[in-house]
Amino acid sequence: MTLFNRKPAAALMAVSLFAAAMVGVAAGDAPQAAADAVPPGYSTTVTGTTHDFDYFMGSGWVTTQHRLKATGVGSHDWETFPATLCGSPYLNGMATVDEMYAPTKRNSGLTLRTFDPAKRQWSIYWVSSKAGVLETPAMVGGFHGKVGEFYSEDHDTHGRPVKVRFLWTLRDQDHAHWEQAYSYDNRTWETNWTADFVRGDRAELCEDGRPKQIGA
Repeated sequence: MTLFNRKPAAALMAVSLFAAAMVGVAAGDAPQAAADAVPPGYSTTVTGTTHDFDYFMGSGWVTTQHRLKATGVGSHDWETFPATLCGSPYLNGMATVDEMYAPTKRNSGLTLRTFDPAKRQWSIYWVSSKAGVLETPAMVGGFHGKVGEFYSEDHDTHGRPVKVRFLWTLRDQDHAHWEQAYSYDNRTWETNWTADFVRGDRAELCEDGRPKQIGA
């Protein structure tokens, strides 16, 4: 937001327009370069393997979720809530489905992942129990070692265009970390959701492949 007078004198306006035109000529394809700018690391060509999410299958997970209450406004106000997660593989691992249940929120979310062997990429989709809609576009990417990277272009809840990043870190056999970040300016990332996962007893946490909703 500018705090200066937005109606300059005609002569000053003419000089400004001339200068801007000359800068544009000197820069050549600078406007196109600006349009193609992306935040650090952003790529929709990250690849992986069909085994990337084997780590999460066959177990139940206890997770602590940390979510920024408002995005894109410089907020530092976070909320924290617990959840449980249970996942199952399909099509010999080329598709996975996991459901997360947050008891204090009294709602669930479902993640569907599909693997494209031609592109060697995962597509990740989310469905909230509140909306019941498969959210698109998908996040695409894969793992390299113990780190997973997934990206897409989308809009935030206010309709503002953003680039989105998921980062997975497999810390050891029983601990993982996930985070989501938005870029509004194609230069910086704002992390707005993180989650820490601890492997638990599937028999205790899950029933028929889904989180037990005790007391729901």
